Amino acid sequence: MAHTGEIVLIYTGGEVIIRRLEAELQQQGIQSIIKDGFKQGLAAGFGEGVPSAIDLYVAAEQAEQAQEIVKAIVED
Repeated sequence: MAHTGEIVLIYTGGEVIIRRLEAELQQQGIQSIIKDGFKQGLAAGFGEGVPSAIDLYVAAEQAEQAQEIVKAIVED
């Protein structure tokens, strides 16, 4: 499958669940990107964002498979 470079948001949540999802996706061969706006803001000297709103992204080509994994974990 050709990689388009596009990434999609698949989940937003707290750090514990995001780290769990990241580990499971990695075990399944799916690379993910975590964007933590709160920590980024603090590092830059701004206090914006919500501490529990961390975004998890994957490549668009793997989004459907990743959503299945997220659904299985989050709904348990």
